[in-house]
Amino acid sequence: MAKKKITEVDSSKIELSAQINAELDKVIDDLTLFDDDLMSKVFDGNVEVAELLLKIILQRDDIKVVKVKGQVTMKNPYVRGRDITIDIHVKDGNGNEFDVEVQRSEEGSSNQRIRYHSSMLDVRMLKKKQKFQAIKDGYVIFICQHDKFGRNLLIYHVNKIVEETGDIFDDGSHIIFVNGVYEGDDDFGKLAHDFNCKDADDIYYQPLADGVRHFKETEEGRDAMCESFTKLADKVAEERADEREMQTTARNVASLMESMKMTLEQAMNALKIQGKDRAIIAKQLQK
Repeated sequence: MAKKKITEVDSSKIELSAQINAELDKVIDDLTLFDDDLMSKVFDGNVEVAELLLKIILQRDDIKVVKVKGQVTMKNPYVRGRDITIDIHVKDGNGNEFDVEVQRSEEGSSNQRIRYHSSMLDVRMLKKKQKFQAIKDGYVIFICQHDKFGRNLLIYHVNKIVEETGDIFDDGSHIIFVNGVYEGDDDFGKLAHDFNCKDADDIYYQPLADGVRHFKETEEGRDAMCESFTKLADKVAEERADEREMQTTARNVASLMESMKMTLEQAMNALKIQGKDRAIIAKQLQK
């Protein structure tokens, strides 16, 4: 009898593990470059794709990227200040720095957030006793999966002006919004199209296609994505420890699976769990 019980438990764990793996595979298959986990991995250390992106957005051919890193945490110098994690941090050959973000929701691209990101980028540019004139240009670029200003333009440049004269006040700070729903046959239209693609074969720009293909279609790449979701699950659990949101949701999923004999997918669908939250819940159930 004891043997049978152990076998049933092991069988249940194997079944749950299979369902979790299937759920993770589906989440990874559905990712696009508008998902910061995939986007930051495709760009991390990849000078070629960073140069491609900046050349299109800035409409310049002289961009030479010397460093690019994904998911960079910038610590606030104040003990209780808010830190930020930027999707990709780029530095060019002239010392100019770029914070490039992808954003699905309108709330996530608020003007105040842009201001904060810009200040966090600037504060690290000068070393002690350096003159203020030594500060390089800083760019905060938000590639949005919506039209930020609703004018159906492909790109929006935000600059400071002198109100009384209308002259540009050039302090080297640049804010750019890219319309990720723009459609067209030009470079911007192709870039927006590529960021919305789930399948690497549908992507116009080869460097982007190669990056997406690696993390979606190779064992090494998919393992890296699964590991990323594991870390994300741990991070979310830690950040939301007081609210216990994800832990409660995970328990509700497990309860539905047990009481209603639902599969993991059915339980998540019933609770209307969407996107990356599905991967996070799946990883928490695996513990």
